[in-house]
Amino acid sequence: MAYTIQQWRKRIRNRADMSSFLFHLTKPNGSLTSTDVLLKILKERKLIGSDSSGFIGGRHTAVCFQDVPAYGLSQNTYHEQQLREQNSSTKLRYNPVGIGLPKRYLYTLKGARPVIYERKETARRFIPQEEWWRIVDFDLGNADNIVDWTHEREWRVKGDMTFKLSEAIVIIPTKETYRTFMDKADDSIIKGIGGITVLDPVLS
Repeated sequence: MAYTIQQWRKRIRNRADMSSFLFHLTKPNGSLTSTDVLLKILKERKLIGSDSSGFIGGRHTAVCFQDVPAYGLSQNTYHEQQLREQNSSTKLRYNPVGIGLPKRYLYTLKGARPVIYERKETARRFIPQEEWWRIVDFDLGNADNIVDWTHEREWRVKGDMTFKLSEAIVIIPTKETYRTFMDKADDSIIKGIGGITVLDPVLS
C-alpha cells in the first residue's frame, strides 16, 4: 500500500524506532579530530565513499548512513565506545560526530538505498557484481562468531556524494563539542545548516 508524503511522515512520527533522516558519522583522520573532519565535510559539501577497508565489498566505494532515530544513534555510538574501552585494539568505526540528511532527499536525488544483509558468499550468487557495494555480511550460524550489524539499519550511496548544506543537520555528542564546533565553524556554515542536535541529553 502506498502513502502520501504526509501519511508517511505521520507514520514515522508515531514510531519511536523510526526516523525520516539518515545519519553519517565521522572519526578522526590523521591530525584532524572528528570535529575537524565534520567541518571539512560541511565546508566542501561532500562525503567521500569508503572502500574495502570500511567494509564495502565489490569494486565501488560507498557512503554509509544509519537509519535510526536519535536515541538509537546515541545507543549505537555508546556501544562502540564501550567496545573500545573493553578492547583497545577494536577498530574505531565512528564517533558520535556527523551529519543527518533527509531520507527522501537521499533516496530521490542521491540514489541512497538500504543495504542487503546476508552472508557475503550467498548474496554474491544472486546480486550482480555492480551491486556488491550494498552487501553487508550477516551470519547468526556460529555461536562463537556472530556477524550482525542490523542494529545500524544501514543505507549506502555508491561513490562520493555532494549535498546541499541547507539539508544537513549537525550531530555532536556533548555541549563541550558544541562549543568547539561553534568556535571553529565559519558563519556561512552556521547560517547554512538546517540545525544542530546534541546527543548526550538523549541518553540522560
